[in-house]
Amino acid sequence: METMNYIICFAAAAVIPYLLCGINSAIIVTKIKSGQDIRELGSGNAGLTNTLRTQGKAAALFVLIGDILKGVLSIVLVHLIFKVLLGIDTYSHADGWSWVNYLAGIFAVLGHVFPLYYGFKGGKGILVTFAAMLAINPLAGIIPFLVFAAVVAITRYVSLGSITAAAFYPFVVLVLSLIQNDSAAWICFALAAAIGIMLIYMHHENITRLLHHTEKKLGQKSEEKK
Repeated sequence: METMNYIICFAAAAVIPYLLCGINSAIIVTKIKSGQDIRELGSGNAGLTNTLRTQGKAAALFVLIGDILKGVLSIVLVHLIFKVLLGIDTYSHADGWSWVNYLAGIFAVLGHVFPLYYGFKGGKGILVTFAAMLAINPLAGIIPFLVFAAVVAITRYVSLGSITAAAFYPFVVLVLSLIQNDSAAWICFALAAAIGIMLIYMHHENITRLLHHTEKKLGQKSEEKK
């Protein structure tokens, strides 16, 4: 019975975040507001920034709320399942199970980026990752966000802020885990690094545009994708 509970818990850590975060707020909100597919507008990205540029602030607010809710809920549900079925506290730094939250975070990002419901074409995962960060370790979410905000404020490039924050994220996780005497610190770091690498890879087109000085800055409108 205990073996079956372990199987159920680890399956849940993958399936629940993937399926829940595969529900794309930007696609749904844009379809309701304008009847269009956000992936055919602006940059083609099904995320917050493209929604803001093509659909306006009100639509972007709903996307913000939706993505944060699903990211947080993904981690919380996995934690509760481990707690109920195995008596394991994934938020404990002493028990060596904190890495489960980061595993769930990986599948949350995969669900958002490669959603089953939308032909495996979703967003870039930044907002969902931020929400998951807050649910796992609030400070590990706040610090990269401050890095993101500082870079965007200075450069006006949302993509550059996202890439920089993604690069910082695993190191923030490692430092905080070591400070908190987390026995799974290095495992958490490896899983957080996998998340950071995925996020940076999803911005490869933005990196190309940044290098060629063709990336749009915050506040610039996007036209319909050709």
